[in-house]
Amino acid sequence: MTNNTTYTQLDAWIDSHFDEQVKFLQALIRVPTDTPPGDNAPHAERTAELLKDFGFEAEKYPIPANEVHNNGLESITNLIVRRKYGPGKTIALNAHGDVVPPGEGWTKDPYGGEIENGKIFGRASAVSKCDFSTFTFAARALEAVNAASQHPLHGTLELHFTYDEEFGGLLGPGWLLEHGHTKPDLMIAAGFSYQVVTAHNGCLQMEVTVHGEMAHAAIPDSGTDALQGAVHILQALHALNTQYLQITSKVEGISHPYLNVGQIHGGTNTNVVPGKVVFKLDRRMIPEENPIEVEASIRQTIEKAAQSFKPSRGGSQLKVDIKRILLANAMKPLAGNQPLVDAIQKHGEVLFGEPIPAVGTPLYTDVRLYVERGIPGVIYGAGPRTVRESHAKRADERLDLEDLRRATKVVARTLQDLLA
Repeated sequence: MTNNTTYTQLDAWIDSHFDEQVKFLQALIRVPTDTPPGDNAPHAERTAELLKDFGFEAEKYPIPANEVHNNGLESITNLIVRRKYGPGKTIALNAHGDVVPPGEGWTKDPYGGEIENGKIFGRASAVSKCDFSTFTFAARALEAVNAASQHPLHGTLELHFTYDEEFGGLLGPGWLLEHGHTKPDLMIAAGFSYQVVTAHNGCLQMEVTVHGEMAHAAIPDSGTDALQGAVHILQALHALNTQYLQITSKVEGISHPYLNVGQIHGGTNTNVVPGKVVFKLDRRMIPEENPIEVEASIRQTIEKAAQSFKPSRGGSQLKVDIKRILLANAMKPLAGNQPLVDAIQKHGEVLFGEPIPAVGTPLYTDVRLYVERGIPGVIYGAGPRTVRESHAKRADERLDLEDLRRATKVVARTLQDLLA
């Protein structure tokens, strides 16, 4: 059993190298990984270069260009760093480098890695380039302290740095797992510091194309307004959210399903009745729901609304095309995750001075791809109590550097418990 002296030594190593860790994170923030367009291979190359300075050799797994392009991206290279210590379990630490574009409203350079009032700012500073640094420096601390004390480590530690979380993960950890490049026994994925997440929502995303009939705006009755038809369908879809309030999850931290329409476009000009409108919807599914039934229900709602739309006298009936663009299953806890939960809760409470609850989250993540293959996993890393506090996917994303420091210590201590 590890004694408290080793934990103190791990903490001290992280403290003494924390400036170096922050510089590492700044360097990662400064290489954009906006997805779309998803040209992420350059960031992987830069990450591998920085890791080499620490003596960590990164295996590079470039995804074939045709697979990347078919998924609407430009380039992906996933990385695995393997640290083999001897016989024993393999533990993987996964963080993703791809992020949504910065958008508007920033008061800081989204690629600057600026530090102000103890916080680091930049796109992916909180989700989840920060955990490239959390996991890397936890691994470095683990190896340095055990080498100095001549304590043997057992098993294998793998760092998985991947680049397809925003588009579902199938070309990130999904690709590595499918092609047999990794098969860990346990895994921890990037997350926040004040809770250990053991379950999360699923996500269904669909693209709906509403076909009407173009017409001159001066004689609108000669066509069928696809935009009015789309609005009719959207009203039916949004009405479902009232019903979803009655469907509640038993998982703490997850409330109920919900549906969001996040993108819509169509029409050709202001003086033309639009003949086609396309919108994309996102339906979050609680762990208790059946994804096949959810998709069938959404399709039925759309088709029923399209049929009930009344076109103008001279117009034709609406037609709709419905395409699934993502189905991410919910993450459900596996019994084997308990050693991870226990260690993170134990060390988190010591280092953060408060209990670290095991909860679910309404987000969806790459972790499900490991769990679906029977690999117990949890979500834990550097970050605040809520996504809102981090400004993730909003302007001025930021991370409290003390959360980064303490989360790195929690992960290092956890690895010590599992590999020493």
